[in-house]
Amino acid sequence: MKTALVTGATGLLGRQVVKAFDRGGWKVVGTGFTRAKPPSTLKVDLGSQEEIEKVLDDATGYYPLYVCFVYDLVSSFKTANLTPNYAGAANRFPDKCDADPAAAKALNTAASQTLAHATSTRSILLIYISTDYVFPGKPGEAPYEADSHTEPPNIYGQTKLDGEKAILAESEASGLGVVLRVPVLYGEAEENKESAINVLMDAVQKVQEKDAQVKMDDWAARFPTNTEDVARVCYDIAVKYSDTEPGERMALPKILQFSSEDRMTKYGICEIFAEIMGVPLDGMMANKEGNVEGGVQRPFDTHLSNKALRELGISVKTQSFVGWWRREVGAYRK
Repeated sequence: MKTALVTGATGLLGRQVVKAFDRGGWKVVGTGFTRAKPPSTLKVDLGSQEEIEKVLDDATGYYPLYVCFVYDLVSSFKTANLTPNYAGAANRFPDKCDADPAAAKALNTAASQTLAHATSTRSILLIYISTDYVFPGKPGEAPYEADSHTEPPNIYGQTKLDGEKAILAESEASGLGVVLRVPVLYGEAEENKESAINVLMDAVQKVQEKDAQVKMDDWAARFPTNTEDVARVCYDIAVKYSDTEPGERMALPKILQFSSEDRMTKYGICEIFAEIMGVPLDGMMANKEGNVEGGVQRPFDTHLSNKALRELGISVKTQSFVGWWRREVGAYRK
């Protein structure tokens, strides 16, 4: 039996990754920090090299440890000044990163480098979740291939790109580091605020209040992707890379990307939610202004190409955004 170690196992994506590997018959060891509940989820500070090495060695003691999946560093880091907000890979909230660049770098870069060194020297495959925000997202440039020119528009994207470089540099000799870039995620959540998409359901509810007025971005293109689909892809990558002989594995691509093809703005998503819920959206105003001077700069369109995954024979199929939310809202109405 193979073992997978999942950091951020209590987070939005991490929970689904645990389920995906469990369904595949793997032994899964999950870690967290702020929401860890031993013994089911181990409490590990990913800012500590000693704790990282201990959990890797302990996990190997159960069964051969083949994969370490790195997600949601922000909830696995004892000294972080950045608090979990709207979910994603590591600290996925750009405003928080711009407010505290040093903490963002510690989370998204330094801890990732430490993990990469520890896994590579133990012959463990490392899958690192990155972001579409490594690309500039200028009008007319997307879709971006895995080898397209990177130019992050904000500190969050830069620290994630630095994390990518650290992972790939540490694993260059072994070929055991893989980067998976994903866009904004949605899915089954303990609280809507775990996801920048799920939380829009709260905004729709907010404008049902008397005299409520909410401005919602109707400028930037989003490609919301379901966490169940991303978790399935992570599992498929783990199987592909861990089953490939070392010599052949060196030739496999080290940067992969996965995204839904559903293009929409945040305002458009709110329109979908309102239609599904059967409520008006009169109190919400579409904001087409785009980036404002002095604010955190966000890309216009960072659509990711799935080409590299398709060439590996890994399915890039995604479930219907509207269909998933119709089922989710149906559960709310019980």
